[in-house]
Amino acid sequence: MLIADMTRLALQAVTQQRLRSFLTALGIAVGIAAVVLLTSLGEGVHRFVLSEFTQFGTNLIGITPGRASTMGLAGAVISNVRPLSLADAQSLARLSRVVASVPVVQGNAAVEFAGRTRRTYIFGVGAQAPTVWRMRVAQGRFLPDDDPRAARAFVVLGSKVRHELFGGANPLGRRLRIGGERYRVVGVMESKGQLLGFDLDDAVYIPAARALGLFNRESLMEIDLLYAAGSRSEDIARRARELLVARHGSEDFTVVTQDQMLDVLGSVLNILTIAVGALGGISLLVGGVGILTIMTIAVHERTAEIGLLRAIGAGRRQILGLFIGEAVVLAGIGGLAGLALGAGGAWLLGRLVPALPTHTPVAYVVTAELLAAVIGLLAGVLPARHAAGLDPIEALRAE
Repeated sequence: MLIADMTRLALQAVTQQRLRSFLTALGIAVGIAAVVLLTSLGEGVHRFVLSEFTQFGTNLIGITPGRASTMGLAGAVISNVRPLSLADAQSLARLSRVVASVPVVQGNAAVEFAGRTRRTYIFGVGAQAPTVWRMRVAQGRFLPDDDPRAARAFVVLGSKVRHELFGGANPLGRRLRIGGERYRVVGVMESKGQLLGFDLDDAVYIPAARALGLFNRESLMEIDLLYAAGSRSEDIARRARELLVARHGSEDFTVVTQDQMLDVLGSVLNILTIAVGALGGISLLVGGVGILTIMTIAVHERTAEIGLLRAIGAGRRQILGLFIGEAVVLAGIGGLAGLALGAGGAWLLGRLVPALPTHTPVAYVVTAELLAAVIGLLAGVLPARHAAGLDPIEALRAE
């Protein structure tokens, strides 16, 4: 039997039983569509979170007080952690290849102006915050580079705070109260949007030294370093660690590069994508069982046909290939339909719900179609082997 003849017979078997073939292919189509749609959602969320996380830039290193891990016996570590100070931030800014450093103190307090009060985020930062965090000033200017020991009571408003307190009026030069202390508005930031659920526009920025006093803290919550492009984050982190150990006497702080944070975040999101794809894979399994069932029924219904083919010289391998071919064709058709449904559904979902990110990578599409073909191949093996093993004489008598 020629390959062309086998292909024609396989296609005829599919087209002659249109309803059965449609229902079989539908099982695979639903499974593929579920895999493509769910992985598109997972990949979309993956990209969205990473883009949100890197909107402040990628050449960043964060330093926080206290060690993330300790060594020794339980109870043997005495609390001797030195606070991260403004002097530490200034020293780190002088390191080679470090562009700027930002001391960070964060809290929540009431902001009052002309009888209006809004409780919002308070960020105590340095003058280089817009450079390090990729933020822009829409009006006025950012905080000046004052001596930390004599920082002036200036404040820069987030766009939402500015709108809520001042409406359409110009806030520059106005005085307001933060936690009971008077500050003069020197600038308004451009809208930055949200970062992982935090509204960055609903915030105000004051000098870090004043924030330490406002929240009665001795230590900075974090120091962010921006290093020059082309530098290795590991080298900058090592030099920052050596400098602080020399200043503190021990490593009582934690240095984390953004590369490390992105690696951890990426691995978590990859697991999420695989998990949602596996849920869709359950539908594929059901579709595979459907092909197995239909092909088994087809073998019993076409016993006489198999006997005739064997009688005119078709070998066992050709019979095997014929039925496996039918299964692969059904799975392939179902896979293509599933790809169209899944990718189309992801696109439509992205248009109807813009806040829900979706992305369908080409690699997932190709993998899903190959998976459909493999499922058809595996599901068709047992019925095909049974068909190939039939005795020709007994098969002819089945009519």
